[in-house]
Amino acid sequence: MTEIVLPRLGWTMEEGVFMGWLKRDGESVKAGEPIFSVEGDKSVQEIEALASGTVRIAANGPGEGDTIPVGTVLGHIETADCAGKFPNLPLAERNEIVETPPAPIESQTQAITPRARKVARERTIDVGGIVGTGRNGRIRERDLPVAEQSMRISPLRKTIAERMLHSQRTTAPVTLTSVIDATNLVNLRGQFRATGATAPSFTDIIVKLTALALKQHPEMNARWHDDGISILSDIHIGIAVDTPAGLLVPVIRDVPALPLRAIAAQTKALGDKARVRSLAPDELQGGTFTITNLGAFGIDAFTPIINWPECAILGIGEIRQQPMVVDDRIVARHAVTLSLTFDHRVVDGAPAARFLKTLRTALQNPSAWLVE
Repeated sequence: MTEIVLPRLGWTMEEGVFMGWLKRDGESVKAGEPIFSVEGDKSVQEIEALASGTVRIAANGPGEGDTIPVGTVLGHIETADCAGKFPNLPLAERNEIVETPPAPIESQTQAITPRARKVARERTIDVGGIVGTGRNGRIRERDLPVAEQSMRISPLRKTIAERMLHSQRTTAPVTLTSVIDATNLVNLRGQFRATGATAPSFTDIIVKLTALALKQHPEMNARWHDDGISILSDIHIGIAVDTPAGLLVPVIRDVPALPLRAIAAQTKALGDKARVRSLAPDELQGGTFTITNLGAFGIDAFTPIINWPECAILGIGEIRQQPMVVDDRIVARHAVTLSLTFDHRVVDGAPAARFLKTLRTALQNPSAWLVE
């Protein structure tokens, strides 16, 4: 017999959200096949069976959306040499007994969706008098009375909160802002779009130019240690991605060596995977500098929080037309605000300003910088 347990998916993981079984009770499984899925600190992962045999799910195991601690026994795999020797024991006999709210009152013939039943149980709602709006009067979650309640904090939300708080507590953040003329940047992207192929986004171009600027200012690609500051030779840039579950930062590696279209392909693939929570752990690790773009939301400037243990993060605002002075004349130009937050323990204001000036030059004349 091989126990099915919730594994630790990361060093800081203490619990996960059970997302559902991928095998039914009594179904055969081969070692290496996915058997259930769980939401960890940053992604939803499928957990593979450690042995071949028959799946036996614990009688009172977790339901979809339940938070369970690492190491919880969810059932076992009955192998050929022990078939029938082990009963399908409830979890309460294998793990610490956890008190649960009383079940809602429910008639024997009343139809209710599993999700609605789970929510009703959590809120201790009597569903006996509720008229369902589903097929054949089935009660759905939307039919349950709305009550004031606390939202469940997901493992990802906890991780975001802990990392943000840790960054604020352990760094000396300073933010510099600079408004640049982005007209040439807009024109360059227009030229890419005119080719008919998939055009790199503004973020893709900024990622490439930021990496080239970091090569000239390696002190911005550094980390603080109690016994010194390390300058990193590799430049791996993380891109903040907004997902329904929360903020994720997939990483593009060795950016200076990548052609612009390769960067565009990677940002799209990583962004798509981030939004469906299918990023692999190594796609979320190893960043040396982060870029976050809030331009799509109409934001001009902001103070991004350093993605610890990195020493700096670049915020991008909305690109919009505004009056600018060019050759002593006021003309309409595209402009964008850069917001650079850096750790003053690692780098002083003047070197950070010099990096921002170099990046400003690159973004105002991108074609010259992208010639390989």
